[in-house]
Amino acid sequence: MLIALFPGDGIGPEIVAQAKRVLDALAIPGITYEEGLVGGAAYKAVGHPLPPETLELAKRADAILFGAVGDPDCDSLERHLRPEQAILGLRKELGLFSNLRPAKVFPELADASALKQEVASAIDLLIVRETNGDVYFGEKGMRKTPEGLREGYDIMSYNEEQVRKIAHQGFLAARARRGKLCSVDKANVLETSQLWRDVMIEVSADYPDVALSHMYVDNAAMQLVRNPGQFDVIVTGNMFGDILSDQASMCVGSIGMLASATLNDSNQGLYEPIHGSAPDIAGQGKANPLATVLSAGMMLRYSLDLPEQADRIEAAVAKALANGARSFDLGGTMSTVEMGDAVLAALD
Repeated sequence: MLIALFPGDGIGPEIVAQAKRVLDALAIPGITYEEGLVGGAAYKAVGHPLPPETLELAKRADAILFGAVGDPDCDSLERHLRPEQAILGLRKELGLFSNLRPAKVFPELADASALKQEVASAIDLLIVRETNGDVYFGEKGMRKTPEGLREGYDIMSYNEEQVRKIAHQGFLAARARRGKLCSVDKANVLETSQLWRDVMIEVSADYPDVALSHMYVDNAAMQLVRNPGQFDVIVTGNMFGDILSDQASMCVGSIGMLASATLNDSNQGLYEPIHGSAPDIAGQGKANPLATVLSAGMMLRYSLDLPEQADRIEAAVAKALANGARSFDLGGTMSTVEMGDAVLAALD
């Protein structure tokens, strides 16, 4: 089993190193690692954020453990050379269309949420986000209006097959949880969302055991703050999912706690924390590695079919938090390495 390690930029190398320490401690037979360059680090080294060698490694690997991309030094580059194109390129080339972002409050962190404890404590949801379409992959560019004004445009679009694929992922996820699926769209304004809603209703006929509901994205954002406990599984498009999952991270206490998996049809996956490269704290040992550690657990569960080892990682993170482990974002003073030490000490 080959795991590709793509640390990337900013705090990426620091947090991936801690996740690998935890994986190594599990001593799983047959796992090997190869490391590749992505993002700003790759651009600075070889002139492209997703070099051919990195893409080739990604295609060979059973799973990818990804840190983060983003470098202020690269902000003035042409868009196709910016660090973020690495993640978009991997999604496109590997067909990674289904992003799973769980959000659940660890009891010990309920007081770290911006919400009231009784509201935050009820959060246990999964956001299923489509990641191969929407404005991120639509036609885009800059042009001049007839009046000579500069105008930027990004086209939002989905075809019915793209929606149908992610719909099945959402229904299957809900079936494995509490049987409730909320489809989030903006069908009162967007034709793209009207298609989305129509297809969701069509697919629901295959899942009579799952209760389907619909919610406009602006209301969903409000409900995530007002009553997040009402949600089981949320399925939505690329842009809405990006925004809502970041919002959910703060509802559970910190963006440093949320893991994610992005899968293709064969369950090959890219696993990453949902936070960015945080260049302002890179190299200072302040980054919280727990989202990356939990992403490694998701990798074992979804791509490598090792649920028992995944359970061990999740239990170790919970135990470390129960024992008082707190990084800076959680109101503590423990360094990145010390947080890794705490998880290792809690690993049964």
